[in-house]
Amino acid sequence: MEIERKYLVTSDCYKELAVARYHIRQGYISREKTGTVRVRITDDKAYLTIKGKPAAGHFARYEWEKEIDVQEAEELMKLCQGTVIDKTRWIVPAETVDNLQLTIDNLQLIWEVDEFHGKHEGLVVAEIELDNEEQSFEIPDFIGDEVTHDPRYYNANM
Repeated sequence: MEIERKYLVTSDCYKELAVARYHIRQGYISREKTGTVRVRITDDKAYLTIKGKPAAGHFARYEWEKEIDVQEAEELMKLCQGTVIDKTRWIVPAETVDNLQLTIDNLQLIWEVDEFHGKHEGLVVAEIELDNEEQSFEIPDFIGDEVTHDPRYYNANM
């Protein structure tokens, strides 16, 4: 299960806080009301992902993901419907840890900040993945309005 909250980003100060960044291209082989099938290429890795739809008013939804060969992903991209999304993902710690070098491996909570390119140039959205729907977390200064349930900000609809 995946439990995500999604927000608009109001400034680019997240770039100074980031511990990593990736280039991502992703497209959707299937976009149905019940879920999606996505192919994603992240730098030198690729994934096939199936996601279900969350229940009304909830954040949790089914997610299955498998790493696949990059060449297979390139072939699957040819089957994608609509626009292939091009974005830079910035990984920003969602926690403060004193006297510890923050890396992706020792973070429990992270903000994934997606800076869109191409057709969606200028759009910046941040997501945080949680362990449960009631989990609390700090909202950093660069976070704006929540858009978790706004279909305009679903990657599958872009």
